[in-house]
Amino acid sequence: MHIDMKFWKKLNSEQRLERVQRALKQNVDFSKDANLGYPASKLDEKVFANESLFLREMPVLNTYIANPNHIGCHTFGTSEFAFKGTQELEREVLNMIAVDLFKIEEGSFDGYISPGGTEANIQALWIYRNEFIQKYGAKIDEIAILASEDTHYSIPKAGNLLMLDWVKVPVQAETRDMSKADLEREVRDAISKGKKYFIAIANMGTTMFGSVDDPVPMADVLKEFQVPFRLHIDGAYGGFVYPFSEGENQITFQNSDISSLTIDAHKMLQAPYGTGIFVCRKGLIENVLTKEAQYVEGLDLTLCGSRSGANAVAVWTILTTYGPHKWFEKISVLKMRTNWLCRHLNELGVPFFREPEMNIVTLRAEAVPDSIAHKYNLVPQSHSEDNEWYKIVLMDHVEIEHLKDFIQDMKSSQKLPETKHD
Repeated sequence: MHIDMKFWKKLNSEQRLERVQRALKQNVDFSKDANLGYPASKLDEKVFANESLFLREMPVLNTYIANPNHIGCHTFGTSEFAFKGTQELEREVLNMIAVDLFKIEEGSFDGYISPGGTEANIQALWIYRNEFIQKYGAKIDEIAILASEDTHYSIPKAGNLLMLDWVKVPVQAETRDMSKADLEREVRDAISKGKKYFIAIANMGTTMFGSVDDPVPMADVLKEFQVPFRLHIDGAYGGFVYPFSEGENQITFQNSDISSLTIDAHKMLQAPYGTGIFVCRKGLIENVLTKEAQYVEGLDLTLCGSRSGANAVAVWTILTTYGPHKWFEKISVLKMRTNWLCRHLNELGVPFFREPEMNIVTLRAEAVPDSIAHKYNLVPQSHSEDNEWYKIVLMDHVEIEHLKDFIQDMKSSQKLPETKHD
């Protein structure tokens, strides 16, 4: 990976604390100021006391106590003046992600820190559904979601909420890829049933397999059929892993067919739960402008409305603690552990799937005894009796020692002689 970042820089602890404190001073201070019009305040001081020096020197915790509300979208129009300091930190985070990591032109995107990847995915589909209706006069039953059978459940959830049908494309059992022939067949069949507009979802790391969809064939097929479409990348899991490969990431906004992207910060980035990231190209998010939100400066363009500014500060703090080079090193370590596990599974003859450059290993269920699956809290593809897969996710807390114990138990279950490994 070639690391050349304009916005994403590593800062020391003093620099991080000074920057967050400066942002909080630009926000309203509910402890000191007379702010009569906001249905908001700091966290209840009878429960969340903020007198200790310890808390004041912890930028993220200090922000949680201050309780800034980042309602709205701060890359579009105006925003609530009361929280302008931490809103600026949110914009800094979005530049690190959109411009530095996913190669969009500076100033050419909108986005926000969402309460998770599920909302961010729904936000994307909501935008494109409305765009097709407003731009083309599309009817609801003429719009379809095009996504693989491995796609995250937030996509059918979005379909249910937005009343959109999901055109489910099968994947190859061994590679988890969608073939071009299957894409063509499903799109042709959908068109024959009256579908005229498509919202395509390409996964950058599916939840169960960590598999990565190539967005190019999806776009090519839709162009062949000459139907209007939008292409969204669901990188909720893989967005902080897949781009940090040895080669150059091709799934970026340099592909003009890609309109938007979702990433979760509460997975690999280990931010507090309820922290996702949504980014789209300029000219799109206004399709969901809520004009009725007249009391909100800049109105509202998000599904959630009110959201914690502290989550944005948490992401900013994590990214500036590592910087891009240290983050690359961290992901490289996890990939080395994943390689170690795969090598030993191969030696045992255990069938598994692993997307290159990702840190998820999904094992065939028939090769894993129930007792071992329970002991190591392996996650099944299905909690029913016909489960076919178990997955292992190589997160930061999963050490080689844990993997050695797992491999030893797998050996014992096969009654194979023990062999020594470095």
